[in-house]
Amino acid sequence: MLTLHEMVLRLGVAALLGAAIGIERDLHRRPAGIRTSAFVCMGSALFTILSFELAKMFGDTSATRIASNLVQGIGFLGAGAILREAGGLVGLTTAATIFVEAAIGMAVGGGLYAVGGLATGVVLFGLVVLGWVAKKTNLKARIMGFRITGSHSENIAAEVQRLLIELKIKPHQFRVSMVGVSSVVEFQAEVGYRQQEQIVERLNRVGVVTEVTPIEGHRE
Repeated sequence: MLTLHEMVLRLGVAALLGAAIGIERDLHRRPAGIRTSAFVCMGSALFTILSFELAKMFGDTSATRIASNLVQGIGFLGAGAILREAGGLVGLTTAATIFVEAAIGMAVGGGLYAVGGLATGVVLFGLVVLGWVAKKTNLKARIMGFRITGSHSENIAAEVQRLLIELKIKPHQFRVSMVGVSSVVEFQAEVGYRQQEQIVERLNRVGVVTEVTPIEGHRE
């Protein structure tokens, strides 16, 4: 039987590891922030502890029954973080994070502190470092809507078309219209983060305004 002190220690460590992951989620305005992550880790640790302790108390030969059911149950919580927005799925990374948080909680609940700590480090590395790399190297393209507004005297449409050819971007629903004395170019395109930055940098200047709006759900 575990002592009360050992149980409290395991629950506390699990909550802290979950909170560490939750801080990153909160900083990036993602679902399942610090409180949710801490609760998932701590709850998983508690279920793991109860699984062993109750089995010993009542003489149950299956000490992992509750813990094994936890793996199935956490899937429902993860599924709740996945939404469909404008034809795209959002929240897949958050759902995967919740699943790993449950595993971290189970590891700590079983007394495997080093494993739980290492897994937390790997998760944070994936969220922070790999996320930054994916953004900077255009590994994950997204469908964005562009609206460029300039004076009628400037040939904005031709400039935009040349830029898209140069960046090897295939636009969809390309439209040119007039709003008062302004010429407006609108289109949608699947672009990476760097391509989006280049479009804005190259077109934005005095008298020209470039607006970018996400068309496909993009929250992780």
